[in-house]
Amino acid sequence: MADNENTSTRNLNFQSQIIQGDLNVVFHFDNGFIMKKDIEFAPYVSVGIGYLKFDPYGDLKDKSGTPYVYWNDGTIHNLPQNDPNVGNAITLHRDYTYETQLKDSMNKYTRGTLSIPVGVGFKFNLTRHLDFNLGGTYYITMTDWIDNYKKGGNDKYLYVNASLQYTFKPRLEEKKIDYKSVDFASMEKEDTDGDGVKDMDDLCTGTPKGIKIDSHGCPLDTDGDGVPDYKDKEPKSIKGAIVDDNGVGVSDSQLAQKQSKYDSLAAERSKVVYDYPSLSYLKQVAPEKKKKNPEGLFTIPYALRSADKNGDDYISPEEILETVDSFLEGDSEFTVEKLNDLIDFFFEQ
Repeated sequence: MADNENTSTRNLNFQSQIIQGDLNVVFHFDNGFIMKKDIEFAPYVSVGIGYLKFDPYGDLKDKSGTPYVYWNDGTIHNLPQNDPNVGNAITLHRDYTYETQLKDSMNKYTRGTLSIPVGVGFKFNLTRHLDFNLGGTYYITMTDWIDNYKKGGNDKYLYVNASLQYTFKPRLEEKKIDYKSVDFASMEKEDTDGDGVKDMDDLCTGTPKGIKIDSHGCPLDTDGDGVPDYKDKEPKSIKGAIVDDNGVGVSDSQLAQKQSKYDSLAAERSKVVYDYPSLSYLKQVAPEKKKKNPEGLFTIPYALRSADKNGDDYISPEEILETVDSFLEGDSEFTVEKLNDLIDFFFEQ
């Protein structure tokens, strides 16, 4: 830090090397509340406390060690203006080498002081990691001797800075889930349908109460026809026999009749797939289908029951759409054949 004063009455100069350290609190306006984060241009303010050491020196002599003598016209000589030998005076020129430590004859001041820095600046977001900062800090010191001249009041100065700031942004940690409040012991013992098989081992959750089950929690199917015993009206079907939804064997003539009906349903399904890809047609015919089956007279086949999301014994257009979506996302037990069966049942119910 340096300054010069040259007038007809006073000629002073000083230079002081400042060593300082500050502790600041910085408030950024691009904090996500006042301004959005990562905005291209944003201000910031700061305030803090610091400590600085200073040691003022003056340029009082030329390089040969001759003291400067200022005349009224501002020129510098080696003799006073009123010296008897003024005719022999030599004109000097400042070399701007601050060689003399400045002291006050009346005061022995401390060459260190506290300071209060108050700053303002602007941040320019260049890239995701790189910022350019331009700011200024106004320092209010607790001394009046930085320039070795006491004029009353504390010395103050302005510090301007420009900087490039590179921020190492660590990869965001995955959000941690607190499992402390989860009772895993109870979860392991949980049996939602009360069939005696824990949910974690139960392959058929939601089994009606009182139904006999196997070791996997599924209703018994003694004859292996795909219809559980509690729904099977013919519990001892011949192995490999074709049965209907009630587990009753189907004759060849019934199969032919059913095949004819399925062919008709297939044509109807084709109309849905090609003419009404949004399934709007299903929604149009849904009220009529509901009227024909007001009391759930058509039991949903066991293989298709998972599509009955709300458990009302009625397959709605929305449930078909949800089942198809799950199939397309690969998150469904349904196959293409079972989807066709589901749509067939919709028209049949």
